[in-house]
Amino acid sequence: MVSVNRVILAGRLTRDPETRFTPAGTAVTGFSLAVNRRYKLNNEVKEEVSFFDIVVFGKQGENCAEYLSKGRPVLVEGRLKQRSWESDGVKRSKVEVVADNVQFLGSPRGASAEGAPGAGPAPEAPTDDDIPF
Repeated sequence: MVSVNRVILAGRLTRDPETRFTPAGTAVTGFSLAVNRRYKLNNEVKEEVSFFDIVVFGKQGENCAEYLSKGRPVLVEGRLKQRSWESDGVKRSKVEVVADNVQFLGSPRGASAEGAPGAGPAPEAPTDDDIPF
């Protein structure tokens, strides 16, 4: 049996990226992405928005934190990962996108896209125990 876990999303950041570091010193950057979907229902155009938490590791994560900000469009390629933890005696979990590749789209306000580095492949991701948030 073959298993596939691949996701591609294009949308806009809903908040500025936040970077933390694992005990080993690997950067872990997180941000939220809003993805709009338009469709027709009974000859009326409808729109729905979905929100996704994105996690980016290593140098690519550092670049996201430096060059991206709320409202900036990006294309994210990666995989879904479910994390579980306990907080105040309550078991919690969430599904997030672990990005392998983040492409910066458009340009930041008042700047050209030439200053932003190209996105490359991400390094091997640390384990859940290493993720600081």
